[in-house]
Amino acid sequence: MKKVLTMFSMVALSLSLVACGGSNETGGDRSQDAGSNGDAEKKSYDLNMSVTVGNSSTWFIAAEQLAEDVAAATDGRIQISVFPNEQLSGGDSGAGVEQVMNGTTDMSYHSTIIYSIMDERLGVLSAPFLFADLEDTDVALAGEGGEAIKDIIRENGVETLGFGQNGFRQLTNSKQPVQGPEDLQNLKVRIPGISMYTDLWREFGADPTTMTFSEVFTALQQGTIDGQENPIDVIHSSQLAEVQKYITMWNYSYDPLILGINKDLFDSMSAEDQEILRNAAADANAYQIQMARDKEAEQIAELKEAGMEFYEPTDAELEAFRQAIEPIYEKYENVWGADLLNSFR
Repeated sequence: MKKVLTMFSMVALSLSLVACGGSNETGGDRSQDAGSNGDAEKKSYDLNMSVTVGNSSTWFIAAEQLAEDVAAATDGRIQISVFPNEQLSGGDSGAGVEQVMNGTTDMSYHSTIIYSIMDERLGVLSAPFLFADLEDTDVALAGEGGEAIKDIIRENGVETLGFGQNGFRQLTNSKQPVQGPEDLQNLKVRIPGISMYTDLWREFGADPTTMTFSEVFTALQQGTIDGQENPIDVIHSSQLAEVQKYITMWNYSYDPLILGINKDLFDSMSAEDQEILRNAAADANAYQIQMARDKEAEQIAELKEAGMEFYEPTDAELEAFRQAIEPIYEKYENVWGADLLNSFR
């Protein structure tokens, strides 16, 4: 009798395992039935992650490490597929952020500039000449200001798994060296699509235009625009040296990255899986930041070799730029919030 009961139990267990053998769904999760011991088995996930720039960028390389580390920590139970160049959003980084917010895409590396299209308070991180250097940004993002930014992003449906670095934004153009505000007069410059940048560049006397980044190379090549502004890693990985002659190293605006995951998805995960993702994300962000900083000197050398002419403004010239855009702080302090701005100052 005992032997018969044992055989019956084994058959029941086999049927139970077969019944929960369905396939994973992209962007979702698969919940397995309880095992014979009554404990729920761990969920499996096939997640999609979007990256704005190409697969030679530090963003993509770090995202790939994240995917490998998470897969290793979960024995392949959580898989992350990384897509460069905004493939999941048709080249539109703004749409890319919206997709993470609504859960169409699970995770992403996106600039806070793109997030600020959805919530203008986040534009505070892009405020002109706000940060003195990279050490200053590290301290600020690790403190009260960084936590406030995470809260705002959480309100918009995304859980922040830490900050990466796009870097200080530099100006490139095909017309002339830019040494002072007078050199920006009527220069057609592509900028990200947020109102603060539009107002900022108009204060400089330039002619700003917005377009998705996937269109920038062709617009520069055809002369539709004269220049653009981005950190060195983006300038280098996007091969802008082929269509731009001059670069001004003025560190005028800092650009952090958000390693984000859809909040509803993250909240639905077990505490163990959340911890695995947070730990892997912390490693990926640290790797991305260090890689970006280590590679910048090499990237600058390669851009020079490709024919780009670099100019570093003097302190007096930087002060002239600062004076030119002082009205931006007067206009946007109420938009960003005085307390949030002061937490970074």
